Amino acid sequence: MCEYAKIASVSTERKASIVFGNFFLKRRSVFRDDRIALLLSDRSETDPSMGITDSWVFDIYELASRRRVGYVSLRIGESAYLYYLGHIGYRVDEPFRGHGYAGRACRLLLPLLRQMGMNSVVITNNTENTPSRRTCEKLGCELESIVPVPAGYRYACMGATEKCRYIWRVDGIKE
Repeated sequence: MCEYAKIASVSTERKASIVFGNFFLKRRSVFRDDRIALLLSDRSETDPSMGITDSWVFDIYELASRRRVGYVSLRIGESAYLYYLGHIGYRVDEPFRGHGYAGRACRLLLPLLRQMGMNSVVITNNTENTPSRRTCEKLGCELESIVPVPAGYRYACMGATEKCRYIWRVDGIKE
C-alpha cells in the first residue's frame, strides 16, 4: 500500500499529506531535503524490556518518484540492548540502494536529535555490511569498536554475532 502513497505536499512547517486512494491522512514531523522526505510512520513511547524510553520510525520517500524507499528509526534510551542496536537504524530497499538515502535520512534527523538534547548517538551495523559502514564513515562517525553480540541479544540484532559501534557526534553539524 505504501508503494502507491503520494506525497501531496510538504510545507516549510515540516508537515506533509499522504494520499492513499481516496483516503487522506495528515502526518506530522516530516523532514525533507531536495531528494527525500521522511514521514513519521510509527511512534512508541517505551519498551521497558529493551530500555527504550522513546522511539520514532520514519518512512523514507524519494521525492522524484514519490515512492517509499526504506525507513530510518531513532531510539532513545541507554541499555544493553541499545548498546548492540544503536540509537539510529536504517534500511533502504534493494532497488534504491547506492543513492545515499540512508545518510541523507540520518542528517534529516538532526533537528529532532537537537530537540532531544543529544550531542552524540550510536549507530551499529553488521561487520560484513560494507554499504552501512560507508554510510557511517560519510556521516563522519567514528568507529568506537567491533563487539561480539552475546547470545541473549542476537534475536534483537537479527542473528548478528558481531556489531560495529559507530559514534556520530552531532553537536556542531549544520543541518
